Amino acid sequence: RGVIVRRLDAIENLGSMTVLCTDKTGTLTEGVVQLDEALDSSGKTSSTVLQLSYLNAHFQAGLENPLDDAVTSAGEKAGINASGNTMLGEIPYDFVRKRLSVIVASATGTATLITKGALDNVLKICATVQTADGIEPLDSAQRAAIDQRYSDWSAKGFRVLGVATRSIDSRASYARDDETALVFAGFLLFFDPPKKDVESVIAELGKRGVELKIITGDNQKVARHVAEVVGLKIEGLLTGGQLSEMKDEALWHLAERTTIFAEVDPNQKERIILALRKTGHVVGYMGDGINDASALHAADVGISVDTAVDVAKDAADFVLLKNDLRVLLDGIDEGRRTFANTLKYIMTTISANFGNMFSMAVASLFLPFLPLLAPQILLNNFLSDIPGMTIASDRVDPDMVEKPRRWDTRFIRDYMVVFGLISSVFDILTFAVLLYTFRASPEEFRTGWFIESLLTELVVALVVRTRLPFFRSRPGTLLLWSSVGFIAITLIIPYLPFDSIFGFVPLPAPLMFAIIALTVGYVIAVEVGKRFFYGRMAAKRIPAVTLIRSA
Repeated sequence: RGVIVRRLDAIENLGSMTVLCTDKTGTLTEGVVQLDEALDSSGKTSSTVLQLSYLNAHFQAGLENPLDDAVTSAGEKAGINASGNTMLGEIPYDFVRKRLSVIVASATGTATLITKGALDNVLKICATVQTADGIEPLDSAQRAAIDQRYSDWSAKGFRVLGVATRSIDSRASYARDDETALVFAGFLLFFDPPKKDVESVIAELGKRGVELKIITGDNQKVARHVAEVVGLKIEGLLTGGQLSEMKDEALWHLAERTTIFAEVDPNQKERIILALRKTGHVVGYMGDGINDASALHAADVGISVDTAVDVAKDAADFVLLKNDLRVLLDGIDEGRRTFANTLKYIMTTISANFGNMFSMAVASLFLPFLPLLAPQILLNNFLSDIPGMTIASDRVDPDMVEKPRRWDTRFIRDYMVVFGLISSVFDILTFAVLLYTFRASPEEFRTGWFIESLLTELVVALVVRTRLPFFRSRPGTLLLWSSVGFIAITLIIPYLPFDSIFGFVPLPAPLMFAIIALTVGYVIAVEVGKRFFYGRMAAKRIPAVTLIRSA
């Protein structure tokens, strides 16, 4: 299905996931970023701004990114190239400054510092602005006009970057301190359209009990616009600035009630993930950049894509060969089926083993001989485990896939005791029938109890595999026919020519029918006990497998 599973046990975590955190680019949107326009400070198309941004994107030596690719592509289409320009230095991008500067020398030898980045962070280092009338001071009126344009474009879903420049002297190296007293040149507008089917995918996630949250470095208005377009219900919005002033305890309180986290840095992404986990959620995180690595490590389920940087793929539990949320729906369902079938196996085995041990302990109090020999115990385990392995491919009831579930050891303990004791009651009834009704010899006793013990363990898997009445939930083909086959083998074992190897003896027909009748009675008792057990839990409003605080 186009998914590489790098950590196998993460499949179960994927099924238990209650919150999926993701950036919007490539997940909620098409991920094909295009430069829509290069504009001057007044909002008019500007070839100068496009040329400055092209030189910045062309000469930057850091990691490739979609925004720079979009700028260079648009520049080349407009006939712009870097001929005659030489790169003198670079002040690399970082997640604190959120801007990148290159120093370029023209053919005449004039050196120019060109900065491109998040608009607010670019404006912080600007003292003047280029207008149609020339260079003017960046006063409050100019700033208000720029902010208004920025707000209007962001509300329409455009991602807006700022471009600034200044002359600088040529020298061997440059530092962040050189980013000062720049002239604001204009804006770059990028647009990434929402995916066509993402609204239906979000609705399907909601039906499965998985809440989607957006964690992005983009500004809050762009993030809100995308969320509204894809039909995501917005319950709350927090910005990186608000997070930086917030203590962890406050974040724990607000994180699960917040839909959008905007303008955040990599460390804040990790804080958000940890806060959600602290409040009991099983958290998935989908990311593809260097700045996502720490969040991928912190999440219960780390998801990346094949086109991601290596550090993100190395940190992820799953790698998608196609950046598509829909494939996660299949993964979530598969994870829940895996969990349900694992739980079936545990419930079947642990209740049977508890009952057998309790029965063995009771039998040892009054029997003058061993109830079962060692080879018989080993054969019993071997024959019951073969159908048990087919539980992995068993059908799963719809209610086990509808919502996320987690391990509840109290539920497993109570289940083990209740159904283990039911098994022991029928073991003791079998003892009584063998000893007092049929006056069985030690060999007949062992043979009879072996058959009863194995039959009950084989049929109980078909009963406890579902909360519904067993005849209303069809088991998987492998489980059904392997159980039927080994039930037949169990019934004929005493009559096989090599039965003496294991210490078995043929049983009279009345005794065999009595054991079969006890097995039928056991199925009825387990079915009644199942209704009582789940009914009591429902009365207490305790789900069969409750969501518990993640480790």
